Amino acid sequence: MAGRMGWTSRDCEQGAFGKLSRPLPMNEPFPNLEQKSSPSGGPPTSQHLWTGICPLPFQNATSIQLAHGGGGRLMRELIRNLFVPIFSRREVAGLSDLVGKHDSAVLPLSGLRVAVTTDSYVVRPLFFPGGDIGRLAVFGTINDLAMAGAQPVALSAAFILEEGFPLSELLRIVLSMEQAAEEAGVVIVTGDTKVVDRGKGDGVFITTTGVGVVPAGVDIGPHRVRPGDAIMVSGDIGRHGVAILSVREGLAFHTEIQSDCAPLERAVRALISAGVEIHCLRDLTRGGLAAALNEIAADAGVGIELEESAIPVSEPVRAACELLGLDPLYVACEGRLVCFVPPQAADWARQILSSFPGGECAAQIGKCVRDHPGTVVARGPWGTERVVDLLSGEQMPRIC
Repeated sequence: MAGRMGWTSRDCEQGAFGKLSRPLPMNEPFPNLEQKSSPSGGPPTSQHLWTGICPLPFQNATSIQLAHGGGGRLMRELIRNLFVPIFSRREVAGLSDLVGKHDSAVLPLSGLRVAVTTDSYVVRPLFFPGGDIGRLAVFGTINDLAMAGAQPVALSAAFILEEGFPLSELLRIVLSMEQAAEEAGVVIVTGDTKVVDRGKGDGVFITTTGVGVVPAGVDIGPHRVRPGDAIMVSGDIGRHGVAILSVREGLAFHTEIQSDCAPLERAVRALISAGVEIHCLRDLTRGGLAAALNEIAADAGVGIELEESAIPVSEPVRAACELLGLDPLYVACEGRLVCFVPPQAADWARQILSSFPGGECAAQIGKCVRDHPGTVVARGPWGTERVVDLLSGEQMPRIC
């Protein structure tokens, strides 16, 4: 726990609030929270509030917290235990299996496989080194389509605007979105606009929905991950989260750290065109590399072993994380992906990824194993091992 912002369940096995009987595996729902009174019969204190699980960050389990949107354990629990059971309980035209475990849903429509995804953007600040909320809203949704192997076709864009928001800033954001869409080869074809009272909207929130077509023969998802698969990362990690934090908190580093906000579709298309057998892809947004690997390990039922020395982190980002007490594995990216391929395709995939801007540091960082299914283990440079768990708290809210 020392040196990191945010706790994992395993951080809480032994600490100020007592010892857990076991770690909380991420593929189980949270046990029922039972509120306890103090031994004296008075109101519960922090030491008596919850039993059996880490008391942070869900002291009030009846309301939404920032951590429910942070890409960690609480967000996964919310999706798995609330949204998925309700939205997937009806069989509609044979589509009952489509509330899935991937960044896009793939729908069979009139002989085509159509990928659909949606995402909302609430980043603060709206403008940051290397990008802005508009650019992020376009590339983020396009990247989710690409993770299913889809070729993006079109986007919709919905804006929630706060009364009093400067039109000049809105124009700047919209122009940035159009430029990003042109770079990515898609068009923004429809949308919606709502305005809320002054003080109720924090400037602007944007939701984009993307539609794309998955080529015949392409099947990418956690269900294809196998023990022995090589795990590749497309570039150095952590840039976006540190760039956001530097502006938000007014931090000045010796070298300005730019967000890695960028489209990934061309890199994915190059892998597919070259015949690389891609088993799974995931872009490294909220929760960073750690969250993406934990989700895939749990959904695929495999263990993951990482070599920390192989994970590319730029020196400015590493220094900033050490200064701020952050673990780079949990820091968000907006232009990086993790790719699962058969071991014999690893070097080929690395060469292709490294040919794209930002991919100069593309590397194999680990492999899938049969041992410890659902768990990610990282081996340090001195041979020590640690479990890379999902965060239970929120390390950096509103980074996308």
